[in-house]
Amino acid sequence: MTWNTYKLDETAQDLVLTALERSAESLNQSYKMRTNVSFGLERFWGEHIRLLAKNRSSDDYQKGLYWHDTWKAFRETMKEAYVFLPEPLMNVNDTEVIKTATKQFWGEAAIKVDSADVYLTLEDRRIAQAVLTQLCDCLVWWTQRYKDLGEKRRQPMAKGASSSPPVKKI
Repeated sequence: MTWNTYKLDETAQDLVLTALERSAESLNQSYKMRTNVSFGLERFWGEHIRLLAKNRSSDDYQKGLYWHDTWKAFRETMKEAYVFLPEPLMNVNDTEVIKTATKQFWGEAAIKVDSADVYLTLEDRRIAQAVLTQLCDCLVWWTQRYKDLGEKRRQPMAKGASSSPPVKKI
């Protein structure tokens, strides 16, 4: 057996940069994601539903997109390990789909994988939660590196100011 990193760091960097481009305010969600992991996969998954139910022009909606994209990328990563998870939702008003996904988390409903029905086991959930924890640690790390970029983009530059650092005279 060989070591496989599943590119968690690269995935996290891409997610943070995408969130930064969309809304610098959404980057704070990285810390909330890391905290939320301990409550379980289904609660982590459900957070995008709560936020995407907000007005499309709101910061909360942008935060919801960050959660959605994170779950989607995480789900794709877990497929590489043959752990199949419920899909993220964009239509957050369909309660029947939400109920089905919730049952999938508990192994009470099948997840369609090609033509097969796959059930999430307790072992799968434990593995997925461990990987999600690591992904969120990576998100926090990249957020700490790029957060200042978002703050600089929001602040208007003073007239005549240079965007480059001052040159030290020797």
